[in-house]
Formats: sequence, structure tokens, C-alpha cells
Amino acid sequence: MSTPPSNRINLLDLSLPEIEDLVERWGEPRYRGRQIYRRIYVNLAASVAEMHELPGRLRGRIEAETTVGNLDCAGSQSGDGGLTRKQLFRLPEGEAVESVLMIYPDRATVCVSSQAGCPMGCVFCATGKLGFLRNLTTAQIVEQVLWAARTTRTIVESPACEAHGLGRVPRPVDSPKNLTNVVFMGMGEAFNNYDAWWKSVERLHDPDGFNMGARSFTVSTVGLVPGIRRLGEESLPVNLAVSLHAADDELRTRLMPVNKAFPVRVLLEATRDYAKKTGRRVSFEYVLLQEQNDGVEHAERLADELSNGPLGDCRTLIHVNLIPWNPVPGTPLSRSGKNRVLAFQDVLRKASIPCTVRVERGVEIGAACGQLAGT
Repeated sequence: MSTPPSNRINLLDLSLPEIEDLVERWGEPRYRGRQIYRRIYVNLAASVAEMHELPGRLRGRIEAETTVGNLDCAGSQSGDGGLTRKQLFRLPEGEAVESVLMIYPDRATVCVSSQAGCPMGCVFCATGKLGFLRNLTTAQIVEQVLWAARTTRTIVESPACEAHGLGRVPRPVDSPKNLTNVVFMGMGEAFNNYDAWWKSVERLHDPDGFNMGARSFTVSTVGLVPGIRRLGEESLPVNLAVSLHAADDELRTRLMPVNKAFPVRVLLEATRDYAKKTGRRVSFEYVLLQEQNDGVEHAERLADELSNGPLGDCRTLIHVNLIPWNPVPGTPLSRSGKNRVLAFQDVLRKASIPCTVRVERGVEIGAACGQLAGT
């Protein structure tokens, strides 16, 4: 008799030893658990039908009592000539989350969500307008990455992408054959769901399974200082990106309410301690809003804080990503003009602060930075 879907064991919730324990309870040898685990994380099997080497009786029980994920693929969109793909998922409770796969000549990066909605309320972000809906489980975070890995691999295997509803999009000749990077920059604040998020990193890093290098992960935070300090104590050297967007407290609080709890100087001190402890570079994300935070005076204030503030003695470990704001319906903001962006960047460069303008991806399908709204 088949177990109702809502009561089935989600195999993506289980580690390798836990899957081995499960099959042992079923009277199967433990090595069958390793076979299942490798099918999911190495061969990217999405169902028991793809676990060909398992005996029929075991496949039948897996199919009746378990599932490989519980996200419903509710729709997909393609942009940038097919090089950006946005996937809409529905949680079992009905909430929407989105993931974005971006293919470049030298890498394939997926941006995944850690929460449905977001409680942080940044004024320029579409996700923040939804408010907080739900934390994702480790399995649901991992499932987004596996979707991206399968999609990347499918594009490799065929020049057409009908199987994923992406249309006939030729694959660039020199683009990677496998997913290379995971960024936790989608919907939600990963540090507000720290335990589930970190467990997903460990699962995807596992050399017996998905085996993604630690430095291929990047987590973005609005500046939750306890999370930054906790990350500094972790064993895996994942990358950290901090959403700054203003260098003075009055302006940053207006843009990002979290600044009331963790003002700029407190945030920069935590970032300094993290950089010194880990020796890893920190990226500062800076969304440029026309005549809000994009003036030369704002750039000079930022340069001064990064050069002469708490981070002054570890400037070699910082980098600034400038992000022209991506349109969000119903928001009385506008994106900075090109000349203002370049003038802002010029101030930082003259102060010897490494600085780049982020390459835009997915704007026309609502998949760019700050645009994810579950639509």
C-alpha cells in the first residue's frame, strides 16, 4: 500500500548515514543506501525510476514510501537569449519561491531561496514586500540546487531544452558542462534560517555525494551580525557578501530597517573580525538608487568608511559590487543613470577600493537582484 504523499519520507532530508539506516530497517544491506544517495546527488536522479541498479522490491518500497523532494515546479521563464532561467516552485503549503540559473562562458551559477518571502523589509526589494511567509527546510534548499544541476546537465546533453519547458535555445560552445556555483541570494535571509541553510551547504559539499567545493558557495546577508560571527566559526570556507547600500546610519536605516539593530559601524566591525579570522574576502553589495544613495558624496562616505573605519587595516580583503537597481512594480524608486554609476565607481577606484559593476541578468523576466516575488 502506498503512503500518502504528505506522509512520505523526503530523501533530501536525510544524510547518507540516515539513508543507510532506513534501508537497513527495511531489511536491505546498507550499501543500498549509498547507491540511493549517489543516484540522487551524483547522477541527479529525480525519481526512483532512474535508480536502475536497485532490485525491483526496493524500488517499489522507495516509490511507495518516499519522495525525492516536495517542491512543485509551477512554471519557468527564460531570458537573456536562454542563458538565464527562472523557476517558480510551490511549497506543499502553497507558498511560492523562485530560483534563478545563470549560464556564463566560464561558469553556471544558481541563485537559490532560503525563505518564502522575507521579514527584512528593504524598501527596494520585491521579496521584502511579501513579508515573511515560511522558512524553507534543508531539503527544499537542496532541491533548488539539484534542479539547477539537472537543468545545466540537460542543456549539455541536448541543444534543445523542451524537456524543461525552456524552448529551443542553443548552448554556448564554451559554457560549463556542470553547475559550478551556488549563491544564497534569492528570496529570504539565509541567516534567519541558519541551521537549515548551513545543513544544505554541508549536504551539497559532501564528497560522497554532490561534492561541490566550499568556495563555490556564497551567502548574502542584509547584515545580521550574529550570523556573520557564527559563519566565522564554521569549518567550511564559504564566501560572504554583505548588503550595505549606504555608509551612514540615517540613510541606511531608511533603506534597510535592519540597520536599527545593527548600525553601519557595528556591521563593519563584525565584518572586519570575520575577514581577519578567516582570511577570506568579503563582498559588499551596493544597490544604486537614483538620487538616493548614488551621489559622489555617498561614494566618498563609503570610501572613507571602508578605508579609515574598522576595515581600514584589511582593505585587501574587501570588494564592492555596484548594482544598478532593478525595477520593482509599485516602488517609488528609479535606477541610477550610467554616468552616475561610473562616477560612483570612479570615486572608489581612486580610493584604491576594488569595485565592479555587476553584469545584469534576468531583468526582463523579473529574475534580477531584488526582483524575486514568486510570480
